[in-house]
Amino acid sequence: MLSRAARPAFQAGSAAILRPATAAVPALQTANYATLREIEGRLKSIKNIQKITKTMKIVASTKLTRAQRTMVESQKYGQTNNKVFEEAETKPLEGQEKKTLLIVCSSDKGLCGGVHSGLTRATRRMLQDNPSAYELVVLGDKSKSQLMRSNPKDIVMHFAGVGRDVPTFADAQAIADQVTLLPNEYASIKILYNKFVNAQSYTPVTLEAFSEEAIKESPNFAAFEIDDEVLANLREYALANSLYWALAEGHAAEQSARRNAMDNATKNAGEMIDKFTILYNRTRQAVITGELVEIITGAAASEDQ
Repeated sequence: MLSRAARPAFQAGSAAILRPATAAVPALQTANYATLREIEGRLKSIKNIQKITKTMKIVASTKLTRAQRTMVESQKYGQTNNKVFEEAETKPLEGQEKKTLLIVCSSDKGLCGGVHSGLTRATRRMLQDNPSAYELVVLGDKSKSQLMRSNPKDIVMHFAGVGRDVPTFADAQAIADQVTLLPNEYASIKILYNKFVNAQSYTPVTLEAFSEEAIKESPNFAAFEIDDEVLANLREYALANSLYWALAEGHAAEQSARRNAMDNATKNAGEMIDKFTILYNRTRQAVITGELVEIITGAAASEDQ
């Protein structure tokens, strides 16, 4: 047993030993509180993102219904157009040194998965196979910004403001007017667009739009005496029909891809919210446990004194 003279010295030494421990606990709690606030802020941010992606999914679903109706209407134009040239046995001209004009039907909007990158990859494959055979007309800023990094010299015309709303025949006609004003003559015109397969998939395909010379050389057209002015109007109208079909079907594929992308983003945000909620609860429990340890330690030190 300690003597009465030794007890004050022992209590002073015990207090000196306890001071660093009690000073370290608030520093630890401060770090935990900072971490807790960071997790809470991150959790709120993810929840806000989830609300945005969920709203964008609903909007894309609504737009997809309109886009599919427009696509069905445009198919009548395109299929009738193709039937005319099939009956006329029109074929692209071969054995000429003229280039082929490739019209890439993209848009200005993103957040729709790989819709635009798929068109860009398909375009680059065609250019790699025969680099000097094509010149490009790009509809939309997305594919244009991607192709400008690899094939800037091949782009002869670009259209912005595409994809903001459901395409109309007037939009296709305006584009066809500008394309026909290009100074170069082309052996053929090909339209590259995303073909709508179903609500979950799409694939880049090309659609043939024939030149005036190819139409004139058609076996069944050659039997008729057609004025050059009428032939030019027929070619421009056929090009507008094909563009309308490609734009409408590409727009439906874009809305479908955007809906799927936003659906996946919403699900991923939900998974992250669950993980951060668990982390937040564990960190909060650790803070509460630390506070209890601090209270108990302080009470024990007071009793010793």
